[in-house]
Amino acid sequence: MTTNEVAAGENRARLEENLAKVDRLSKRLVAALTRKSPTPPALNAPDSTLYAKAAQAYWQEWVTNPAKLIEQQVNYWGKTVTHFVEVQKALASGQLKAPDDPGPADKRFKNPLWDKHPYFNFVKQQYLINAEAIREAVETIDDLDEKEKRRIRYFAQQITDMFAPTNFLATNPEALMKAVETEGESLVRGLENLVSDLEANNGEMVVRLVDENAFEVGTNIATAEGKVVYRNRMMELIQYNPTTDTVHETPIVLFPPWINKYYILDLKPANSFIRWVVDQGYTLFVVSWINPDAKYRDIGLEEYVEEGYLTAMKVAREICGVEKLNVVGYCIAGTTLALTLSLLKKRGEKVIKSATFFTALTDFSDQGEFTPFLQDDFVDGIEQEIDQEGILPSFIMARTFSFLRSNDLIYGPAIKHYMMGETPPAFDLLYWNGDGANLPGKMTREYLRGLCQQNRFAEGTFEMFGETLSLKDVDVPLMSIATETDHIAAARDVYRGVQMMGSRSKQFVLGQSGHIAGIVNPPTKNKYGHYTNDDLSLDFDAWKENADHHDGSWWPHWEVWLKKRSGKQVPGRIPGDSGYEVLAPAPGTYVKMKAAKQIQ
Repeated sequence: MTTNEVAAGENRARLEENLAKVDRLSKRLVAALTRKSPTPPALNAPDSTLYAKAAQAYWQEWVTNPAKLIEQQVNYWGKTVTHFVEVQKALASGQLKAPDDPGPADKRFKNPLWDKHPYFNFVKQQYLINAEAIREAVETIDDLDEKEKRRIRYFAQQITDMFAPTNFLATNPEALMKAVETEGESLVRGLENLVSDLEANNGEMVVRLVDENAFEVGTNIATAEGKVVYRNRMMELIQYNPTTDTVHETPIVLFPPWINKYYILDLKPANSFIRWVVDQGYTLFVVSWINPDAKYRDIGLEEYVEEGYLTAMKVAREICGVEKLNVVGYCIAGTTLALTLSLLKKRGEKVIKSATFFTALTDFSDQGEFTPFLQDDFVDGIEQEIDQEGILPSFIMARTFSFLRSNDLIYGPAIKHYMMGETPPAFDLLYWNGDGANLPGKMTREYLRGLCQQNRFAEGTFEMFGETLSLKDVDVPLMSIATETDHIAAARDVYRGVQMMGSRSKQFVLGQSGHIAGIVNPPTKNKYGHYTNDDLSLDFDAWKENADHHDGSWWPHWEVWLKKRSGKQVPGRIPGDSGYEVLAPAPGTYVKMKAAKQIQ
């Protein structure tokens, strides 16, 4: 038997082995998909009337201004045909190569074959020409409400992103090369990854972004030393061990968002905001929210305020023996902190020295990039889901946020994980991003309808505990931190809410980068800068144009401001020494509850 025959036999055996694996995996795939619970159709696509309106408006453009649309179509046809003719000429001349101009750059097409190989270059350029034509067609539509146009723009972009040639094996040179090099093993591993992800998420397609086995909460992330000193059905309150002999008299209570876990502020020690605050000489309490299941269907914003905010404030004041606190709220927890401050104002309770808001929206008059998800058809779908499940499952929130950056958070990772069979990276931030929490049904409805859609807090008509709350009631000294490229809480929208607050002492700081990196920005990294401007009478664009830019993190700037409101030095406070016994070491028990296990 020759060497070639032996090699051929080995290759055939390996192929047959891989085919057998594919057969077994296919059966598991079918079984996993059968476990999927149906979600309301409105959560997967807009109501068909939106497309009907767009088509009608586009037709109206044809009638009233045919020249503009004909020009657009001729331009599209011209680019397509010209490109085809150029390729034909190259083939006719016997030159099997891509054109000298490989077309516009796009990070999805970074593999050199997209520019150098004639087939892949042709596919790439045709796709980009088509995508641009669709964008132009959407922008041409004038006879549409601005919200509807935003939605059409968003869903058109989702369609073009979904049909990118990189997302299909036959038109992805990198995946094809990997399959050939591994004799199909990469495709088998990819199918294994796909099946495993579906099985782990009850048949839902949730693309794994990170190697989940690389991290353990309390072991190599969320490791700042502290103790759980209070627990109820809504939250655990963690008091962190002092790292200085003395601390400021006035403690800080920090409220993180309950959409994700609090340890975004305590990932690696070098990036930990929690450690940094404690090291500056402050007594820090952090709320760790429960990950709710269906039993929490009737929990609303009042329960979050009463059993979360007000209770945490009361416990922290009793432990520290003080009358007043400094408080911090991040994202949705910042929004709810503002509601709580308004409530305290109505009740005449003066227990807050200062409030700090991290990327917190309070005026929802402009819904920004979330416009597609805050219209009635989508919110109706959310309500159907929470009526059925009692909660909004975390994967729906994760999917919504991911589609705002679909190429980075869905298609790119899916290509590597499923098509190329690669293991996701060990990245702490992405681990946290995937460690989401469910939302109680009633709270979700109140937030989406009362705050996001109807904007009742900014308009002074939001009711809670028999009081009518208004953004103007927020009158304590405050600082608001927004971030420059935030696609969740856009800086101009955060700024507009701060302008409406009633405080006579308020600052607005604009950090560089986005919703997470702009907040988790330790001074030692010297990575992102920030802007300051004391004149909050200006509109946002003028404020930014006239703002002073500072290199490095905003953390020290905030600490200088906070120090003036934090009182004298007192001996460091040890958790458990003030009447509230230690219930567990940090990070506690609630933070370890996985959302996927809550969904039956």
